[in-house]
Amino acid sequence: MVIMVMGVSGSGKTTVGQLLAGKLGWPFYDADDFHPPANIEKMRQGTPLTEEERVPWLAALHNLIDTLILHDESGVVTCSALTRIDRQQLLRDDRDVHIVYLHGSYDLLLLRLQARHGHFFKPELLASQFQTLEEPTGDVLRVDVDQTPQAIVEEIIHQLALVV
Repeated sequence: MVIMVMGVSGSGKTTVGQLLAGKLGWPFYDADDFHPPANIEKMRQGTPLTEEERVPWLAALHNLIDTLILHDESGVVTCSALTRIDRQQLLRDDRDVHIVYLHGSYDLLLLRLQARHGHFFKPELLASQFQTLEEPTGDVLRVDVDQTPQAIVEEIIHQLALVV
């Protein structure tokens, strides 16, 4: 099984994903590690990525998810996955993937981004992420991020009936 933790920047994907993976004893994969250097530099300069620039990044993540499923391995993958098309590209065959959507208000997430240091994503880009975001529907676990990361992880474990 693969759990994909998604949401806009500042929603806590990495923190929650690492905690969840640790609690489950599964490997953790951060989508930020799959960006080519040019994408990271562009975001560091405060410029949003184009859809064309996102294609190879999404393809690499799709290959990771496919490989995990093919080898019957579990993992926690974090990715913004902001649009329906992004999610379709990532999960062409979602038989063993559960999506967890970390939902938070613009104001809360902006405060988090402004307090974060050393990350390439600039707080000024948050508005573009909210404009791009197409909230997922269907079989998606939506978790509000106005609680501690530990509480979010416990909610995910409970809602997905995971064994720890």
